[in-house]
Amino acid sequence: MSKADQATIDLAFTNARSQNGWTDKPVSDDELRAVYEIAKWGPTSMNTQPARFLFLRTPEAKARLLPCMSPGNQNKTSTAPVVAIIGHNMEFYTELVKNFAHNPNARAVFEGKEAMIQGTAFRNGTLQGAYFMIAARMQGLDCGPMSGFDAAKVDAEFWAGTPVKTNFIVGIGHGDASKVMGRLPRYTFDEACKLL
Repeated sequence: MSKADQATIDLAFTNARSQNGWTDKPVSDDELRAVYEIAKWGPTSMNTQPARFLFLRTPEAKARLLPCMSPGNQNKTSTAPVVAIIGHNMEFYTELVKNFAHNPNARAVFEGKEAMIQGTAFRNGTLQGAYFMIAARMQGLDCGPMSGFDAAKVDAEFWAGTPVKTNFIVGIGHGDASKVMGRLPRYTFDEACKLL
């Protein structure tokens, strides 16, 4: 497998920043589809694919989300061209007959095991949300992930009657560079890693 060039690494990681404000440049449905078509290939355990993506594009849709957001995230939410609610399907295992078809007993691995279901859905849904943000950056979009919200309220407003639970929320668009905070420190390899 070949390595990514430095420009690609810079785009996806080194120079990418969490956005706090947005330009008025729109994000099209075709752009969102293109991002998902890349992100869907990221690996999940047993190909569970629990993530579900709800894209709020209209002022009316975003207005429904605002009461669920912490005060510090409300302006970022209302001004983002698109806001993605990234959830995870708690009944992902019912689809393993299709998604993990080579193991006909895959569903039984999870059925009735709530802690295992919850952990698998959350972990793999989080991975898929991260893949989505990286794919968005690779398509020239900026992201502003947020965790300041009332998940129960978001679930009631947007996922009622479904087995989907909210994981996190991401503003998507073209960032306003003037509203990006200064780069914060990252741990060095020796501070965060150990070789055994």
